[in-house]
Amino acid sequence: MGKDFSLPEPDGSAATSGAGRRIGVAVARWNEVITERLLWGVKNHLAAAGVAEGDIDIFRVPGAFELPLVAKVMAGTGHYDAILALGCVIRGDTAHFEYVAGPAADGILRSQLETEIPIIFGVLTVENRRQAMVRSVVDDDVAGDNKGAEAAETALEMIAVLETVRAG
Repeated sequence: MGKDFSLPEPDGSAATSGAGRRIGVAVARWNEVITERLLWGVKNHLAAAGVAEGDIDIFRVPGAFELPLVAKVMAGTGHYDAILALGCVIRGDTAHFEYVAGPAADGILRSQLETEIPIIFGVLTVENRRQAMVRSVVDDDVAGDNKGAEAAETALEMIAVLETVRAG
C-alpha cells in the first residue's frame, strides 16, 4: 500500500502557512461593493496565515469575464505561488449570467491546468444581492461567511498539496 499524503485539517498549521508565499489576486470591479468585501476576506485570512502584505499583488479588472486572462498571465510570470480570482455575478433578467459565470469558471479552470499554478475560483454566482452580501461578510457579529477568506485558505492548501506531489 502507498503512502497517505493527506494534509491536516486547515487550522493555520504549517500545512497551510502562508509564510514566504507570493499570492496574486485578480479582482473584478463589477459589483465592486461585493468584490471589495471578498478582497477584505482574502487579505485578513492571508495575514493571519503569515503572508506578508508585500507578498500580495492585487490587479483589478473590469468584470468576472476578464478574470481568466489576467489570472493566466499572472500565473505565467512565475512570480506567484497561487492566484485568486475574485468576482461576483448576480443573476438578472437577461442571459448575461450564463454568458459570464460559466465562461469565467471554465477559463479559470483551463488557465490553472495549462500553467500548473493554482488559480482559485473566488467568483460568487448568486441569485441576488442579498445572497452576495451573506457570502461576503466583513463583520464577525453578522451571520454568514466570507468566500474570499475560503478562497485564500484553498490557495494555501493547494500550494502545500502541489509541493508534496512534486517532491514525490
